[in-house]
Amino acid sequence: MKVIQKELGEEEDKEADAEAWRKKLEENKAPEEVKAKVEAEIKRLKLMGSMAPEATVSRTYIEWLTAMPWGNYTEDVLDLNQAKKVLDEDHWGLEKVKERILEFLAVRKLSSLNKGPILCLVGPPGVGKTSLAKSIARSLGRKFVRFSLGGLRDEAEIRGHRRTYIGALPGKLAQALKQAGSGNPVILLDEIDKLGSDWRGDPSSAMLEVLDPEQNKAFLDHYMEVPLDLSKVMFITTANSLHNVPKPLADRMEIIELSGYTEDEKLGIAKQFLIQKQKGENGLANTDVGVDDEAILEIIRRYTREAGVRELERQIGNIMRKMAWCKVSGEKQVECPVTKASLHGLLGVEKYRYGVSDMENKVGVATGLAWTETGGDILFIETTVTKGSGKLTLTGQMGDVMKESAQAAFTYVRSRAKELGIDPSFYESTDVHIHVPEGAIPKDGPSAGIAMATSLASALSNRPVRADLAMTGEITLRGRVLPIGGLKEKSLAALRSGIKTVVIPAENHKDLENIPAKVKQEVLFIETDQMDKVLETAIVMPAVANAQEEAAMEMPVTGAVAQPGKTKRISQ
Repeated sequence: MKVIQKELGEEEDKEADAEAWRKKLEENKAPEEVKAKVEAEIKRLKLMGSMAPEATVSRTYIEWLTAMPWGNYTEDVLDLNQAKKVLDEDHWGLEKVKERILEFLAVRKLSSLNKGPILCLVGPPGVGKTSLAKSIARSLGRKFVRFSLGGLRDEAEIRGHRRTYIGALPGKLAQALKQAGSGNPVILLDEIDKLGSDWRGDPSSAMLEVLDPEQNKAFLDHYMEVPLDLSKVMFITTANSLHNVPKPLADRMEIIELSGYTEDEKLGIAKQFLIQKQKGENGLANTDVGVDDEAILEIIRRYTREAGVRELERQIGNIMRKMAWCKVSGEKQVECPVTKASLHGLLGVEKYRYGVSDMENKVGVATGLAWTETGGDILFIETTVTKGSGKLTLTGQMGDVMKESAQAAFTYVRSRAKELGIDPSFYESTDVHIHVPEGAIPKDGPSAGIAMATSLASALSNRPVRADLAMTGEITLRGRVLPIGGLKEKSLAALRSGIKTVVIPAENHKDLENIPAKVKQEVLFIETDQMDKVLETAIVMPAVANAQEEAAMEMPVTGAVAQPGKTKRISQ
């Protein structure tokens, strides 16, 4: 057999391939363990015929081992000013993330340690999590690789398939290193909160080793069968919500939360980035086509309702395509730059109503604030009372926690009926129905408790609730107002909706530091830890005969001036 192979020239070809592989190993600075593994495979390959099925498997394995960047690393750009300039050029705001990257560079400049941080960017869609990871790689001068974990259910996608399987391949991490050609790239693990699991294993458990700085120095891929050093890789993961990320996995990452943008921030992003980007994509880069500030604000307020800027970019793209069509066809002229008055002809009928402050005060309707993985939103709570036998009906796809919160609010109102001007025996002859509109959308959580209690008290006392006021907080049977989460997103939703006053739990006072200055300028935050004070603030009281009593009702308890940009704290 060897004589035949020699006459066919196969021996010479194999030796030439072996030399090429050895050269690659030297270029990629492979460790001795890898070189020994490759030499053993080369020996096996020489004993096989070139047409043997095992030969293809061996060649593929050798090619993977020789292609990996074992000792090749890119030099980090340690110029902090240059890195900050790159980050600022690509993204508006996001100061916390930028500060963290600059801290990493400062440490690298002072220390020889090259351990990469593991960051998790959590925020609603469209706030720039994925594009920020690209900018981080550019600012560091590192290679960038992205792969999505959304819908991933097979553990072998992370750890690789064993070579005994037909068509086996390394896992996505080994593939990412090969693609980058560097041992210290920035690897973006997109949508980590959407990892799945089934009978093939749990990928989130496999990720524990990858994202543990103490273990990832010797990550073992099932296909490669030699340790991979992932300690110098900068891992950046993204998620819309931390609720779906397993706790052991979240503990291994540095969580950085990104909230939605204010109107001013969206305006700045549109002017600095989105308009220029869409002009370039639609062949208008060298024209004077533009959109004035009033038109951009109108698009933000009446054609989009989102925490990020994805829909805003889409609407600007629609305008640019129509401008391109008008320019090419010459059928009609559109004023340039695009103004507020011309939006109806370009984008059609307004999609959303901006502001609720001009709505009339209504009996039984209170405005709550919700927080989801897509950002904050306002939530209307409606209550109607009819003759009956004390039945409480809850509709609007409420979850178990929200239903319990409604029952607690109902019990509180019953216990305080006399003080609220409600017949204490109302429940004997009255049915109460609480409904949360948009019934097709599931809702859950305890933070609508005080809004439901306010809606109940309003309906049963036949007194209206202020329409320009929203509230968020959990209620107890004793009427205490407990703290909630997502205050920043909820406050942004209030601002977008034209709300002028927001009632929040007193224990959330510490979270006001994270509220954007624009929101604090335009929205009055009232803090309280008692439900009685919420009702005094939210329900429109009838005119009182006693002037002294009326003056007492209007006086802030702590003496704080109730002006936009200030916080009024109400507590007993």
